[in-house]
Amino acid sequence: MNSETIIPKTILSKIILNPIPIMKKITLIGIVALFVISCNDKNAAPPVAEAPLLPVLSIKSADAVTDAEYPAALQGAVDVEIRPQVSGNLEKIYVDEGAYVSKGQTLFKINERPFREQLNNALANLHAAQAAYLNAQLEVDKLTPLVQNKVVSDYQLKTAKASQKIAAANIEQAKAMVGSARINLGYTNVTAPVSGYIGRLPKKQGSLVSATDIEPLTNLSDVHEVYAYFSLGETDFIKFKSAYAGNTLGDKIKHLPPVTLILADNSDYPQLGKIDMVDGQFDKNTGAITVRATFPNKNGTLRSGNTGKIRLGVQHDNAILIPQSATIEMQDKVFVFTVNKENKVNKMPITISGKSGTNYLITDGVKSGDQIVLSGIDKLQEGQAIQPEKSKAPIAQIIKK
Repeated sequence: MNSETIIPKTILSKIILNPIPIMKKITLIGIVALFVISCNDKNAAPPVAEAPLLPVLSIKSADAVTDAEYPAALQGAVDVEIRPQVSGNLEKIYVDEGAYVSKGQTLFKINERPFREQLNNALANLHAAQAAYLNAQLEVDKLTPLVQNKVVSDYQLKTAKASQKIAAANIEQAKAMVGSARINLGYTNVTAPVSGYIGRLPKKQGSLVSATDIEPLTNLSDVHEVYAYFSLGETDFIKFKSAYAGNTLGDKIKHLPPVTLILADNSDYPQLGKIDMVDGQFDKNTGAITVRATFPNKNGTLRSGNTGKIRLGVQHDNAILIPQSATIEMQDKVFVFTVNKENKVNKMPITISGKSGTNYLITDGVKSGDQIVLSGIDKLQEGQAIQPEKSKAPIAQIIKK
């Protein structure tokens, strides 16, 4: 039936003369027509949904470098505690917390008066010992000709020579006491053993300090180079040794690529570092071995006590890499949608062994030559048909993205 109803002229004239019965007939005809149309619509088959057009990637193996990250603690090339070597009142503090100091610069001054008096006393004892030696020498000089002329016995000359040796030994002892007193006097002037940055100053001017104090006067850090210490478990260490060329661990360290330091704000430190030390043994408590990477720090950006992460690149030959965006995680498992010859998708679990940028390194689940759906996988169902859209970009470029 047409959507538009044409009323003949005879009927139209009847409607004009007697409209009510005729209108009832027309209304009834329209209801019947609508009922017939609705019945035909219900019996009609629903339209078939068109298969979605989705991008598909054909997997190929290639050499790749994956990144492994390890928590690291930073320490200056030299971190020393500045402690007093003698006891006394802290007379002066010449530096402030956080200041940069040069090697040999005076940091603290301990009251020197007691130690200067000790030096004066040691000098006096030295002079007395030297005088005693001269006296013993005179005695020997006097007795020598008398013994030769047999005026006195040889015994007296031997006794005089023994006294002379004792006087000489007393001089050496007095010199040692003078040297010790000078050293202690020098310890009252506390200087920087290396160039670096001053830490906190817990002791204030006038405090009584001692070499036996638990807390140091301050800490001094030489941070022109910074050491980043991180740990490798036994499994990671085995992979670490097998991934690089070299017969010995020392040879492998020479062939290691530069490493990246990730700062606390997840930004990359602009200078690359170099692994230069692997500890000689594993820690029995943690089952890990310590590795050290050295980073240049001319601008003093890094300080002792900083934390971060070391990003270590590992070379993989003939690896399978797929973008993270092509995966979906469900119940602690990661899946991809593979595409078969009938263009139907299958949800396939995969095993991930590492990460390279925004890509996963796959060891099981897919292989070279398989096709996977790149995007739009959230609404896909197992066995659903799709229209594959081959990516025009090279696989290496997709992986790189």
